[in-house]
Amino acid sequence: MEKIQIPELLVHKNIAIIGGGPGGLTLARLLQLKGIQVKVYERDHSQAARVQGAIVDLHFESGLKAMEATGLMEAFKANYMPDADKYRILDPQGNILLDEGNQSGKSQFGNPQFRPEIDRGALRDLLIDGLLPHTIVWDSQFVSMKEVDKRWEMQFKNGITAVADIVIGSDGYRSLIRPYLTDVKAIYSGATIIQGEIEQPETACPEFYQLVNQANLMAMGNGATLAVQPRGDGGLTFYAASMYPENWIKDSGIDFNNTKKVQDYLIDHYNNWNPVFFSLFEACQHFVPRPLNYFPLENRWETKANITLIGDAAHLMPPNGEGVNLAMLDALNLSTCLTNTDFTNLNDAIAAYEMIMFERAAPLCKETIEGISDFAAPTEESIQDLIKMLS
Repeated sequence: MEKIQIPELLVHKNIAIIGGGPGGLTLARLLQLKGIQVKVYERDHSQAARVQGAIVDLHFESGLKAMEATGLMEAFKANYMPDADKYRILDPQGNILLDEGNQSGKSQFGNPQFRPEIDRGALRDLLIDGLLPHTIVWDSQFVSMKEVDKRWEMQFKNGITAVADIVIGSDGYRSLIRPYLTDVKAIYSGATIIQGEIEQPETACPEFYQLVNQANLMAMGNGATLAVQPRGDGGLTFYAASMYPENWIKDSGIDFNNTKKVQDYLIDHYNNWNPVFFSLFEACQHFVPRPLNYFPLENRWETKANITLIGDAAHLMPPNGEGVNLAMLDALNLSTCLTNTDFTNLNDAIAAYEMIMFERAAPLCKETIEGISDFAAPTEESIQDLIKMLS
């Protein structure tokens, strides 16, 4: 077997990735391909601890590009969901405004327009399977760390400690690594979603399940949006979005642990919609409210040679179809910079990555924030614009 030549900057270096989502796992795989010592610390108790959510589509110049670099494309092709790359847009009365159907002629790998869908859990599993045994340290919720002799001593909730030369924060929008780089906090976008998960929708809400028909469904109108996506296990994930005041979750008085109260609120909020949508709410037994926040990317941190961020930890923004793709592309760019022999020190390598990351994410975030009301409180004009874009 050919011996792997470890890049000089990372010889005898240990890298800790905090957070085992797609971005962190992609980064771990890419670094291991270069022979670099890496551990992923994940707060979940195990690989099967929770449902990972709905399907996600990977894009040609980001998610798929990173997947190709991992050498796991064949595994991806074996696990993606053919014919799930379609959109269906409804009005509040349940009338179909756009039934895109499958992207005939685009549904092939190598076509820049092809955006294959995969269940988030399946994506995570194939990335985990691509790592060396014991790379992931489960049940490891990060608590704090301190810098000692230019290395990081990390503490976890389960009592374990670990030491790393470089720490990569891949721990999402509530990142506990981020404060070690910047004190810039997230800003509220003006929109909030209520997320719900439906198990066995074919029996729990059969009429609505048939309406989804394995598509990315969006029902829009009357100042609200309802987005519904199928999961790889047959379930559905939905997001009920509207514009709300910043402290609405607290001030509303709704107990989101009380299923019936949330169901009643949603039915009332969507009271002038077709009752078929109510069946979706009534089938849901668990709701999570999520204010859509973002990090102002004009405020950038000073580069450090032993810590950086990828994904939502670095550039949180409201959902725009790019989240997983950006995280995976961050992983690719960071691994490339860290292993680039043109750099003579880690500070320059990480600075180069951060410049690429910020310059890519900032305009996307700006565009998403400017269009947030078109998503959460759509007008007839914005709905027609979306239909034209997808047609």
